[in-house]
Amino acid sequence: MLTHLRNLLVAVLLFLAPAAQAQQIDIAASVAAMAEASLKELATIVTDLAATGDPAVVPALTALGDGDLYADETTGRVLIQRGSTVTDPVTGEHVELGADADLSKIRVNNSLRRDIAAALAGMTLMSDNPATRLSAANGFLANPDPANIPLLDEAIAAETNADVLRAMQNARALTVLRDSESSIEDRQAAVPLVAGSGRNAITILSSSRTDAPEELVASINAAIAGLEQERAVWGALQNVWFGVSLGSVLLLAAIGLAITFGVMGVINMAHGEMVMLGAYTTFIVQLTIRNNFPGLLDYSLLIALPAAFLVTGTIGVGIERGIIRWLYGRPLETLLATWGISLILQQTVRSIFGPTNQMVIAPTWMAGSTEFFGLSITYGRFWIVIFALIVFFMLLLVLNRTPLGLQMRAVTQNRRMASSMGIRTPFVDAMTFGLGSGIAGLAGVALTQIDNISPNLGQNYIIDSFMVVVFGGVGNLWGTLVGALTLGVANKFLEPYAGAVLGKILILVLIILFIQRRPRGLFALKGRAVEQ
Repeated sequence: MLTHLRNLLVAVLLFLAPAAQAQQIDIAASVAAMAEASLKELATIVTDLAATGDPAVVPALTALGDGDLYADETTGRVLIQRGSTVTDPVTGEHVELGADADLSKIRVNNSLRRDIAAALAGMTLMSDNPATRLSAANGFLANPDPANIPLLDEAIAAETNADVLRAMQNARALTVLRDSESSIEDRQAAVPLVAGSGRNAITILSSSRTDAPEELVASINAAIAGLEQERAVWGALQNVWFGVSLGSVLLLAAIGLAITFGVMGVINMAHGEMVMLGAYTTFIVQLTIRNNFPGLLDYSLLIALPAAFLVTGTIGVGIERGIIRWLYGRPLETLLATWGISLILQQTVRSIFGPTNQMVIAPTWMAGSTEFFGLSITYGRFWIVIFALIVFFMLLLVLNRTPLGLQMRAVTQNRRMASSMGIRTPFVDAMTFGLGSGIAGLAGVALTQIDNISPNLGQNYIIDSFMVVVFGGVGNLWGTLVGALTLGVANKFLEPYAGAVLGKILILVLIILFIQRRPRGLFALKGRAVEQ
């Protein structure tokens, strides 16, 4: 109680002292008097200095509270010493100590420190700088003290900045809520303000229920229930965003497999290695740029995109022309052959780059995160979602607006009829496999920002890619998009309850059950060959 009265006295003197009295105080003389003052006299000096409202007193009061204010026993001067730097507390000028200087610390106790903190808070709360006022308001919010209510009322009445005003109102509401001497009506009115003050509102309200009157507890409980419901909604939306983010990764990894599997009917177990090769291509491109053109480092991912597409696309065409074209119509042999290719590619990369993980530095425009209506969004994930959608719609454009796309769709619907109409199905097969592999390489570029680059990178996504393709409908891009986003969101909602591994198992079981009812997936292709 005595502490509250003391702080209230500081507040009253600070805001209500006559201007003429403030002008009569000699700041330099008051600071010099601290050298020989007792603790009681120091408290009076602090109050007098704070009552001036002059910013020049802040360094001296701050140093006194921090234990950095010293008296030179030789000259009687009061100085601020921080490390090896000595300055004048009034002018701020650097002071050179004489050889006979004898500095002794001006002692303070906890009571005086509280007086100093209250005085400084009151001065900064009425500062001309909005940032200073906001910092002071946040200080009151972190350490609510009923003695500060008059200070906050005075500052709120004069405040014009919306952000600072909100912080001051939140600080006052929290202070009133925890002040047992405030009326029940005032404390109940403070509950909604505290509830809207930020993420820690539930914790603050929960702690305020201790020893609170019954009618106030009811208001607090109602506010907490509303906040928990709101938190559940935002938590669900956050999971949806995480699911969309995961779904975009699955889309990039599966979209190439969708057209390869859909057009050619080839179960390509080496598709994951195309993703891995795209990631290593990105690593090589960035390493080259870092060593030779460091100014382009922020654009290394953009430069790696066409490089990864060309590298993996060319390798894909070579695999189709060299091995897979001899195995059409024999799915088991194709599966075994592509599995063998995947092992060869993994071991080749392991021999060249080693088994350890490699790192690709994120460009500055993909680093960091932001808050969007309560959702935490990392820039890296955001750009991957945008990139996945761009790749998806560009692939749709290729399939629907180019001669190659028309031929691919014709081969998908009826290979024999397309061949009889003059379409070179071997060429279409090679280009389709190369396009699918190239898109897998683009997925590898994106994955360098969220996963480790290692020879086993592709194995982490091959099973999920097949699940997306089968669930969405073999060969249907829209089905792949819907399937990827659905599985991504479902995974994120199941993980908190079942764990990551069990969540994937449950997803697999659900897909199996779904395929029992719809063997062709969500969006089945139509055509004579498909119907047979």
